[in-house]
Formats: sequence, structure tokens, C-alpha cells
Amino acid sequence: MTVKYETPKDGVVQITLNRPEKLNAFNRQMRLDLTDATRRASADDAVRAVLIVGKGRAFSAGADVGEVDMDINVEDMLNTEYHGFLSTVRTMPKPVIAAVNGPAAGIGMSLALTCDLKVMGEGAYLMSAFANIGLVPDGGLSYLLTEQLGYARAYQLAVEAEKIDAARALDWGLVNRVVAADGVLENALDWAQSLAERAPIALGLTKRVLRAAAQDGLSNAMTFESMAQRTAIATEDCAEGVRALFEKRKPVFKGR
Repeated sequence: MTVKYETPKDGVVQITLNRPEKLNAFNRQMRLDLTDATRRASADDAVRAVLIVGKGRAFSAGADVGEVDMDINVEDMLNTEYHGFLSTVRTMPKPVIAAVNGPAAGIGMSLALTCDLKVMGEGAYLMSAFANIGLVPDGGLSYLLTEQLGYARAYQLAVEAEKIDAARALDWGLVNRVVAADGVLENALDWAQSLAERAPIALGLTKRVLRAAAQDGLSNAMTFESMAQRTAIATEDCAEGVRALFEKRKPVFKGR
């Protein structure tokens, strides 16, 4: 089971990314399972708050590059397998908290930042890792970073694939709280329970109006990302980046 769905407290659902041996990297099954889990939580009126966490020492290392099919239509995959759970997290009428218990890279960073609230452990980090294998940010990350950081800083993070530690993530407003590494889940669960005790309709409407105020460009951003990723994944640089990752060496990108 790549995703666990549990109810640890009344009104609170905990969705756990459950591939710890792969640092919770996304394969196709986990994408499908997370889509099912988020839709289930969204549709259940008994659920007042949702918590997303990774099992083990990572939130999510991103896409499982070991299962990447270079011949796949990546645009279709993003639109059908990733955008489903990301859009559900963003639009469900209840708060979603990311418990960032470890690295959140690539699409893992996209998922964390898509959540309404974020609790981050002191040793965790965020990383837009796409550039390291010749790809562009996807999963709405181009929009999320630009929305929250402005163009210049977002572009720098995207092209340099720099790790953003917890202190800087908090300072830049990417996360709401930073706590001790061993207290992330407990803190996030307590927060989720406190929100679950609030008026659910008001929380849902508040989320809706605030999201509407900020997200006019999100749908367009995700569509453009998908088209751009289709181009990027077909390049020699992408293939070189994947090879270098497995060979544990620095990639040599040639711009083709």
C-alpha cells in the first residue's frame, strides 16, 4: 500500500506517503493512490481537516526516476496522474496541513506548498530539483514559487536547484511553523485537531475566497508546465541528467 489513510483524531484524516524505502518518491501507483485518498477525504463530510505526511525520513523525494519511461507522454501523465491530487488538495473545502518531516523535493515540494498550511522539521528542506536532470518545475510549482517569492527569487531557486532549509523556508513564508524534527507529526496533528473543531463551512468558504483571490493564473501555469515538460523530457540533457544521477557523478549538459 503506497498511501495509508487513517483517522488518528476525530474529524482528522492522516494521509501517509508510504514508500519509505524510496524516500516516498512517486511511482504511478502512489500517484493513483494519493488521488483516491485526497478525493475520499474531500468528499467525506465527517472529515474536518487533512494531514499529509511522509513515512520514514522524507516527506517525498519527488518522482521515482528509476521508473521514468522516457517514451511516455509526460504531458498526459501530469494532467491525469499528478494534477488530480494536487487540484483536490487545493480545492477541497477543508484545511490541508503538510507535515514536512524530511526532504520535500521536486513534485514533493509541489505537494507540500500546495497544502494550505505547513509544519516543517528543523532538519528538513525544500528543493526544486528539476533542473538537476534537465527538466522544468511542474505540479504547479512555477506558479506557487512565483506567487509566494516573486519572479527573481523563484527563478533562482528553480534553475539552481538549491536546498531551502527550514529556517529560510520560514523566513520566506513558504512554511508556517518550524519545530523539532521529532515533533513534526505531533504538532501537525494537534493543529489539525484544533482546526477540525472550528466551523467547517466557514473554514471551507475562507479557503475558497482566499484561493480565488490568488490563483487566477494557476490553471494556465499547470497547462504550460505540462507542455514545457513534454519538450524537456525528450532532450539529451534530461537523459544525461538521469544517467548522472544513477552513476553518482556531475551531469554534463549540452543544451540539446
